[in-house]
Amino acid sequence: MFSPFRRLGLVCLATVSFAGLALRAAESAPPSPAAILQQLRSFNTTGTVLHVAAHPDDENTQLITYLARGRGYRAAYLSLTRGDGGQNELGRDFDEKLGVARTQELIAARKLDGGRQFFTRAIDFGFSKSPEETLAFWNRDQVLADVVRVIRTFRPDVIVTRFPIPPGSGGHGHHTASGMLAVEAFKLAGDPAAYPEQLTQGLTVWQPTRVVWNGFGGNRGGGLTGPTVTMDIGGEDPVNGQSFGTIANESRGMHKTQGLGGFSGRAASGPNVQTFLHFGGTVAEKDLMDGVDTTWNRIPGGAEIAKLTDDAIAKFNPQKPSASVPALLEIRTKLAALTTDPLVADKRTQLDRIIRDSLGLDIETTVEHAEVVAGETLKLHYAMVLAATDIEVQHLAVRVPALEKVTKPTAVPTDLKPGKVFTGDFEGVLSEKAVITQPYWLRADGAAGISTVDNPKLIGLPENPPVVVVEHVFGIGGQEFVFRDDPKEVTQDDQGEHQRRIDVIPPVSLAFGSEIFVIAPGKTKQVTVEVSAQRNAINGAVRVSAPDGWKVSPTTQKFPLVRDGEKASFTFAVTAPANASAGRLTAFVDLDGKSYSNQRQEIRYAHLPLQLLQPPARARVATFDLAIKDTQVGYLPGAGDYVAECLEQMGYTVRRLTGADLTAEKLKGLDAVVIGVRAFNERTDLAVNFPGLLAYVETGGTVIAQYNRPNGLNAEQLGPYSLSIQGPAPQLRVTDEKSPFQFLTPDHAALNTPNKITPADFEGWVQERGAYFPSKWDEAHYETVLAFNDPGEAPLTSSVLIAKHGQGRYVYTSLAFFRQLPAGVPGAYRLFANLVSLGK
Repeated sequence: MFSPFRRLGLVCLATVSFAGLALRAAESAPPSPAAILQQLRSFNTTGTVLHVAAHPDDENTQLITYLARGRGYRAAYLSLTRGDGGQNELGRDFDEKLGVARTQELIAARKLDGGRQFFTRAIDFGFSKSPEETLAFWNRDQVLADVVRVIRTFRPDVIVTRFPIPPGSGGHGHHTASGMLAVEAFKLAGDPAAYPEQLTQGLTVWQPTRVVWNGFGGNRGGGLTGPTVTMDIGGEDPVNGQSFGTIANESRGMHKTQGLGGFSGRAASGPNVQTFLHFGGTVAEKDLMDGVDTTWNRIPGGAEIAKLTDDAIAKFNPQKPSASVPALLEIRTKLAALTTDPLVADKRTQLDRIIRDSLGLDIETTVEHAEVVAGETLKLHYAMVLAATDIEVQHLAVRVPALEKVTKPTAVPTDLKPGKVFTGDFEGVLSEKAVITQPYWLRADGAAGISTVDNPKLIGLPENPPVVVVEHVFGIGGQEFVFRDDPKEVTQDDQGEHQRRIDVIPPVSLAFGSEIFVIAPGKTKQVTVEVSAQRNAINGAVRVSAPDGWKVSPTTQKFPLVRDGEKASFTFAVTAPANASAGRLTAFVDLDGKSYSNQRQEIRYAHLPLQLLQPPARARVATFDLAIKDTQVGYLPGAGDYVAECLEQMGYTVRRLTGADLTAEKLKGLDAVVIGVRAFNERTDLAVNFPGLLAYVETGGTVIAQYNRPNGLNAEQLGPYSLSIQGPAPQLRVTDEKSPFQFLTPDHAALNTPNKITPADFEGWVQERGAYFPSKWDEAHYETVLAFNDPGEAPLTSSVLIAKHGQGRYVYTSLAFFRQLPAGVPGAYRLFANLVSLGK
């Protein structure tokens, strides 16, 4: 909660420097005098650098740290994707939910290294072996337009790509494509004929000075040559004395969903010489910013700003930061007279923040509850304290543009007394037109490779703008200031303080009992919908819509829910058509003349603020010919997936297992045991209990082990006979979901019983065929049944390896069943059912 002592101890407190950031929320501790001085130096610097790559964690965090915190530049990272197609080391959130988590990880990383964060609308669709495939999938022109938009918005002097352009290779199609798009956008951003619609939306053309590639060691760029410049990005932060390498490791350590949390706390110091290869523009000879005027002299009328700022820096008194305020107010007056462009606008905001910090003016606006329904009254409380004793500060007004019928807080205007906490309460009504909270890039269904964003001004932003912004108006030295605050709910638990932004919610939320329902052709299955009241006294009717050819009964079901938090489940009979079909069910609640169809999904990780997703309440539905022979299956979870739930939809009874259950005696009665994805990476109890699992196989059981990663294995033995997944990962995967395939042993039971597998079963796969295929295996014991290959590559035959062991069967498969089954791919279900049935 708010504490005035945070400001009263201004001189002795330290905080992280945010050099180069013009916009940031108030932190939990006030900036130290050293941080204020560093911000003043940053204000006096106009250099801007944009770092471009493809994914979260691609960025060179030490380069960003050096540029932002060392040189005080405006530095930013443009990640073309949000990492939606990657793997999750922390849980079962994949696809768009994983993208939301990784977005927050990047935001958290930038708070540490001092950079800003941008994105395009491109969707991460998993590993790609060529930039051509990547750019075709993404819609090259639209993603290129987004890169141009970010350049025109941020106006960098220098663009630094993390990956090379052809004939070099970034080792991943997305990587190389990011370099290609950066170079092409560099050439187009200054051309008024390129994407002229952006100019009508308020942007202006901008031509950076150069674009370079920040190369890796070991010549990983494919032997590219040309003019280069080298720079040592080592050093220490002038505020807290930490090395840039240590700070960069803390930043990289925020990528915990990618298993990089171990970087946090790693010390790193000493020189770090980086090479930058010229790709376009003027050639740099000694420094990345050669030929770039990084002073105020580049701006008409800016020379006087520079002179006044130099003087303020020279006279800065760390024992009394407020002594600089009169000089800063003079600079502010001069700055207001300059022609506005994005850089000047940023600098105005940065200077206001410096003045506020120099005064020791702390403001916090809170709400009791972060969740609000459109049309409800929102009650807000603010508290502020002033540390400076020599400057008069008057709180003039509170404005909240997003609210209607705002009550005026008491005692405004008022003179703030140093060291005395001033508080106020007010309330207002959130408009009935307020949009239910959902990440802006997920509000509408996107295309295969790119998100749909209706408001172009949102493109590039890392997250939604705040729902409610409170504008506190102050009079300081005869000038008016507006300090904007993003109200938050503040809570405490054993883990410390948590802050949550305001979210707009519907009065009810809905959820299906499963993400997918598999129904036999012409048959009927009972489908449940849970309705949760988010407010008291909800009286409505729930209904379910279905694809053409499907039937739902009854049409609607009325209900009352008396209390906030009360839940009720409703059952609908869903009948599939006689022929194969797939689509989505959507649940609705009709309430007070409005229809609501929103799930409630919370993205919770200890290192991130809670994220609320409210997508349409949908479930996949599919009907196709599917036969199963056995019914009792055990499931040993790995890193997290939804395969167990999909097995239940197939008609299996699934028992969740632990490592202690892996004995022949405890597994008795199970027809098969399925091991979750990356279980050999994530579980520490699998290796020690593996002999018991093999004993179960020897007595006639079937085990299906899903894919693992070659790095970080907690077991040397992946099967009853030698089996290795070590090797070059790009070559041991099939990324084209439409890739060619072969039946190596057409008569094998895995391809015939109880389902006859045909070429049609490999249609409609999503994202990929599979990854981390075994590189070596005991060919005397393992049978191969399928071969897949990406275009132009030799077939990989190890996607499904089947070994007879005693009386049973052990299957190791690297096919991406964990993606295909939740996506409702019929062939994946039919093939998986055959693998489960191998023991009988």
